[in-house]
Amino acid sequence: MSDAITVAENGTHLTFTFASIMEYHGGGFPGGVVHGLKAMQAAFPLLSDTPPERREISIVTAFTGPGGRDALEMVTRALTEGRLIVDRSLGGKDVITDLPGPYLFRFSYRGKTAEATITPGHVREEFVTLGAKKDKSPAETARHEELKREMAERLLPLPATEIYRAKLI
Repeated sequence: MSDAITVAENGTHLTFTFASIMEYHGGGFPGGVVHGLKAMQAAFPLLSDTPPERREISIVTAFTGPGGRDALEMVTRALTEGRLIVDRSLGGKDVITDLPGPYLFRFSYRGKTAEATITPGHVREEFVTLGAKKDKSPAETARHEELKREMAERLLPLPATEIYRAKLI
């Protein structure tokens, strides 16, 4: 399923959907939620043949957005339990000109580490430009919100491996 991910909690499978993560997140950054979800979907199969134990996954990422952070936290509890590190220096400065920009995620589990990096073309330049702009006009703010929703709607149905390249490192 393109909108869900399953992990284990003491052997019991827990499935989180985009909708359930969005409820937890509150809705402000749907594109970021999709990025967190898709990065996990791309990387987790490289770490385990079965759903990984959520409380054994550690994450290092260059992604700073609250939507991605909430997706990672809800699925893995890594933020609350001190297993999530944000290191902006891992990624490039900009996803358009210096890939992967902040769209780099490293997941470690039982001695393996999988790195997921975004493939070009999934983050639009207008989104990046408006996101970086400080004093947005009301029209620019509205457009940026529209672009967040558009990104989520465009990426959610795609296979994770089309959005993120994942490899063991």
